[in-house]
Amino acid sequence: MLTYNNRTALVTGAGRGIGKAIAETLAKNGVTVICVSKSADSCGAAAAAITAAGGKARALAVDVSDGAAIAKAAEALLAEVPVIDILVNNAGITRDGLLFRMSDADWNDVISTNLTSCFHWTKHLARPMTRARWGRIVNITSVSGIMGNAGQANYSAAKAGMIGLTKSLAREFAGRSVTVNAVAPGFIKTDMTTEFVTKPELAAKILEVVPLKRFGEAADIANMCAYLCSEESGYVTGQVFTVDGGMAM
Repeated sequence: MLTYNNRTALVTGAGRGIGKAIAETLAKNGVTVICVSKSADSCGAAAAAITAAGGKARALAVDVSDGAAIAKAAEALLAEVPVIDILVNNAGITRDGLLFRMSDADWNDVISTNLTSCFHWTKHLARPMTRARWGRIVNITSVSGIMGNAGQANYSAAKAGMIGLTKSLAREFAGRSVTVNAVAPGFIKTDMTTEFVTKPELAAKILEVVPLKRFGEAADIANMCAYLCSEESGYVTGQVFTVDGGMAM
């Protein structure tokens, strides 16, 4: 059993896929969850589902690529509650393409959404954690940030940047008992990977490099994240946990 002691968590990209699974898993463990996504409809539906299942959740529509919007949202939240105990930076997009065909917009959109958003959310929410001398920050990166992936220079760069950010902040916050870790998913069955997992020939080619010979589920990431957000993970910080069926070992 994992312990959470009535904590409050903010999960970005919680309207679907991995983020939604993380929000639901934390809520099942008694954590009050703030579900963030750009779409008010998607984060609203996620929060409503958690509430209907007996959990505690609220929706917050924020464009995480907009630093000013994050600052405003964080200020409003901290005016209501003294501290957001748990921050899960999960929001992410892809704009795949070979480097010579990649536009400036494709590069900037991915870096802003996937990496710079982590900087803004952490900057605005971590100070109360350090004052309380307790906090959990989990950044959802990717095996692409470890191994690289052709056609994903922007995505891989952003995810690798999240790993560097994780390790640096873990050192900065350790003295205040705030842990910072990263989870690196492999091929997980979500709407972002539908084109890969639903085409037999493409799926078979991908699974050739996955020792467990199957795609992961969003719950696999949520379960790892749940541990890293718990009281029991207090001596774990600055680490990157690959949840990828053995792909990057």
